[in-house]
Amino acid sequence: MDRNDDQGEGRDNDTAAQKTGSRARLRDFSRSLPMSLLRAREAVMRHFRPGLHHFGITEQQWRVLRALTTVESIEVMALAEATFLLPPSLSRILKDLEERGLVIRRTSREDMRRGLISISVEGRSLIDLAGSHSEAIYAEITRRFGAQKLAELQNMLRELEAVLGDPIEAGTLPAPDKRKGSDD
Repeated sequence: MDRNDDQGEGRDNDTAAQKTGSRARLRDFSRSLPMSLLRAREAVMRHFRPGLHHFGITEQQWRVLRALTTVESIEVMALAEATFLLPPSLSRILKDLEERGLVIRRTSREDMRRGLISISVEGRSLIDLAGSHSEAIYAEITRRFGAQKLAELQNMLRELEAVLGDPIEAGTLPAPDKRKGSDD
């Protein structure tokens, strides 16, 4: 039977559950949506990392600098949300980028407790240099995958993000089994 059909997948899950003693009917680990997205992300980033390394920046630093090119300035918490970085991690990244002269940190005039971040001239120069390399990689990814398929994928991912934007309501899910370790 085809392993990808519902019955075949169910049998694989039953076997996995028996081996591990788990009772949950989970889909195969390699077919889980989070793992599929992580594998795809890794496949893409594998092509970008050498260029970022060449320019002396990490993936996270690149993400911050790219986000800063889209705004005049931004509050630190808003930047953390935009870049999907935890505030303590972003704080360390900003410290390094500021020491290297790639970003400028200043205090908000409206609220002295809030910090504003903007990209510096040096940061924009780095983005311009690394951006040429990045666009060449995008061109190769587009050539291999196809422009239409890439556009469809990006649209589907945006749609998935929009559909899942709000948390799933607790009342729509089965209650968790609170009898951990129970044999019943």
